[in-house]
Amino acid sequence: MASKNLHTDGIVEECGDCGCERSHDVSIELLTESDDDGENAAFSREPYRVAECRTCGATTTTRMNDA
Repeated sequence: MASKNLHTDGIVEECGDCGCERSHDVSIELLTESDDDGENAAFSREPYRVAECRTCGATTTTRMNDA
């Protein structure tokens, strides 16, 4: 479970690469899921939670509709 770190402005959560809790930069991004670059591609965007470990740089992307 993620928690707010009182000493930094990052979110503290488990890092799979580091193997322990580390500070992460977390953002929400709209990513296109369609492989087709046609005019309908703009309508296939979904929100994703992106967390990047501040220690090792590992990035975890989670589709918000599946969370």
